[in-house]
Amino acid sequence: MQNDVGPFRVGDFVEVRSPEEILATLDERAEHASMPFMPEMLRYCGQRLRVVKVANKACDTMCRTGMRRVDDAVHLAGVRCDGSGHGGCQADCLIYWKNVWLRPAGEAAAEGGQTQRLAEVAKAAALRPPADDGEQRYACQATELLRAAPRLLPLRDVGQYLQDVRTGNATVAQTIRAISVGLFNRYQHVSRRVLPSWLLIREGLPWKFLKGTQVTTPTGRTDLQPGELVRIKSKHEIMQTLNSDLLNRGLGFDPEMARFCGRVARVARRVDLILDEKTGRMLHMKHPCIVLDGIVCEGAYNANCPRAIPQYWREIWLDRIEPDR
Repeated sequence: MQNDVGPFRVGDFVEVRSPEEILATLDERAEHASMPFMPEMLRYCGQRLRVVKVANKACDTMCRTGMRRVDDAVHLAGVRCDGSGHGGCQADCLIYWKNVWLRPAGEAAAEGGQTQRLAEVAKAAALRPPADDGEQRYACQATELLRAAPRLLPLRDVGQYLQDVRTGNATVAQTIRAISVGLFNRYQHVSRRVLPSWLLIREGLPWKFLKGTQVTTPTGRTDLQPGELVRIKSKHEIMQTLNSDLLNRGLGFDPEMARFCGRVARVARRVDLILDEKTGRMLHMKHPCIVLDGIVCEGAYNANCPRAIPQYWREIWLDRIEPDR
């Protein structure tokens, strides 16, 4: 059981080290411990920023293997990848900062230099060899996450929850909720295999009990624009648009999203381009999805995962709120 919380806690102020210092920590792939330093990170060198989460773990959104342990890294407040070095990807991921790329705020800074060299190294590392059809492919922290976090972190690892509380990632109440949901979902998974249907709790479904039944999922386009107010539809209404894999036209709806049903929010942006984490190819969405201001995955039902991934919404899941006239 690992309880080490590292040098930084949530709320600490840190300073991003100089390009010269960071360059000295990178290998020939512009990585430290398999975590890439990306071109989008260079502009933060020398800035004073606040730790918003200790990046002690990450959910595997690539292969769905579960939670993975991340060592010696944090997320900084408001610092997300803008995709400028990766073909304009609009995923808006929180950036991982390895501890060696940071210093406590107020600690004497080293001389600068090597900015251009670091930019060249990071830019080159962000490009994978083209695919067989000539399409450009990319490498980023999301595409390389399984290499940077190779160890699975099972639910029974109590140390992760102690670390969540000690670092400030989660409160005791939030941690109890995450453990309880995890245990319940494990029971549901086992019960579906060993119990007769009449003994199952809500058909053995995971917490929030989502179920889709559509063979061909419906679509709807309302041309929502940034700044517009919407109300997220009820869980029941959204389930009517999902197939058995909880997908609508390839986009998933999960229990973390169901927590926000009924919420009023403002449209932050439309997403048309996003990198495929498995292949590094740029995906051009046939049906653009919507990101809502301030609504991200909070890991409430997923072991307090700190990735804070933006949640993507189909327009058919949202009702426009017309302004008062």
